[in-house]
Amino acid sequence: MRGDRVMTFDTYVQEQLFERRIVLAQGFLDDELATKMSAQLLTLEALADKPIRLHLASPGGQLGTALGLVDTLGVLQVELTAVAVGEVSGASIGVLAAAPRRLAYPHARFQLTEPKAAEIKGTAGEVDTYAREHLRLREAFIELLADTTGRQAGALDEDLRRGRFLTAQEAVGYGLVQELATA
Repeated sequence: MRGDRVMTFDTYVQEQLFERRIVLAQGFLDDELATKMSAQLLTLEALADKPIRLHLASPGGQLGTALGLVDTLGVLQVELTAVAVGEVSGASIGVLAAAPRRLAYPHARFQLTEPKAAEIKGTAGEVDTYAREHLRLREAFIELLADTTGRQAGALDEDLRRGRFLTAQEAVGYGLVQELATA
């Protein structure tokens, strides 16, 4: 118990990770998870000029949300290392790619998949406008991956369309991560 509140196991674990400057991002990357991650990253940056580790296990997410989180990573002034600890796929690959230092645990796995558009209902004009915006975001996503991996946009586009899987070791060779995590 801390102060007047009873500490649950989850709260205790979260506090321990926070004290060690680790942000855990697990699950589908939606607005709620991205907001929580951004708040934790920005808070840790404000507290001290020490490195932060982002542990990422996300089987996909919303493309716009992922690119918003990419922007948050881009403004951090502290050293950031992203570590793939499970499956990372879809739009979440962009979050990993945006980190200056990228590691993967040996059994991490990656699926390069085309980020899916949300289902939209509305007039034909509204659907058309949304589709054009999704294609613009998709191009930004591919550009981010090209900058990170050194691969051509066309080759990345093909890998995303095919849903290519990579092991952790293959992700190193692909340029998605820089090395395997050892500790």
